[in-house]
Amino acid sequence: MIARIHGPGAAADPLRGLFATEIGGRSAVVAYEPDAELRDTERVPLQEEGGIETFLEREVLPYAPDAWYRADSEKIGYRIDFRRHFHRPGKMRGLEEIRDEILALERETGTLMDNIFEGAGR
Repeated sequence: MIARIHGPGAAADPLRGLFATEIGGRSAVVAYEPDAELRDTERVPLQEEGGIETFLEREVLPYAPDAWYRADSEKIGYRIDFRRHFHRPGKMRGLEEIRDEILALERETGTLMDNIFEGAGR
């Protein structure tokens, strides 16, 4: 569905959703309504050389040749992985300690199961 027909002098720019077409035998540039079911997002590196256009041409268009983006929906931000920069893992337990804990849990579970079955009239 056509969202807008641009006036004379508008240039087609398929990466930004402006497509050249013919309406009533005359050339026109139109913007289509985006299909919400096909909408997707991409994370473009902040310092991508060539910007969003280069990224789309290299990473998206080979797989979705009719893809385009709306410049007014761009969101610029930065992701900081706090775990990577600030997390300090504690000392790991030894295998002996882990084994002892598992054996203790097995003994406890066995005792609990015995109590359950005894109460059920085993």
